[in-house]
Amino acid sequence: MYTYKMKTPVIIFGAKGMGKVALDIFQSNNVAVYCFLDDDEATHGKEVGDIAVLGTTHDDGFLKYIGKKCSAFIASDDNKYRENLVEMLKTKRKVMPVNAIHGQAYISEYAFIGHGNMINAGAIINSNAKISNHCILSAGSIIDFDVELDDYVQIGAGCILNSGVKVGKGAFIGSGVNIVSGIKIGKRARIGAGSVVIADVKDGETVFGNPAKTVG
Repeated sequence: MYTYKMKTPVIIFGAKGMGKVALDIFQSNNVAVYCFLDDDEATHGKEVGDIAVLGTTHDDGFLKYIGKKCSAFIASDDNKYRENLVEMLKTKRKVMPVNAIHGQAYISEYAFIGHGNMINAGAIINSNAKISNHCILSAGSIIDFDVELDDYVQIGAGCILNSGVKVGKGAFIGSGVNIVSGIKIGKRARIGAGSVVIADVKDGETVFGNPAKTVG
């Protein structure tokens, strides 16, 4: 089984819904969270759990610690926003965000995991699966063997991606979706919750239903 180890404290970018999930994930691994940073000034000075929101995501007073004393994780499901923050961290701090992998997720030791991914409780990633960078795998999602996820893919709770499925950059897969083996999902494609996908989905296409068909 994949072993998840972090020695440095982490600063979480984003103090709202996903920030709370990220906090739970890091605490499930006994990883210290130093603080939250959030661009909504209404959150400043408040606490999430027992962790304070201390400033904005571009506050150099806190950013200077990243890569030296702290790591960073971006807790947002807005891909454009996340891409901008990733680029900022690479440019200013020469680092990539760390992974947030829940202690109750299962990842095969033969799977590949990139950087900046959120992998929630109950997720299963089987042998030879490839999770690139900055993906979100919600609770109970199953990524079977030989599945490949490109960057910034979002997988809803309870999804099943059967063997050999390939998902393009920025695709969104809603909760409870079942994708049969060998299917290709295009870049920025969207699959509605509960759908059963039995045919390839083109770049930018939105599909829904059982079997999934193009909508919009």
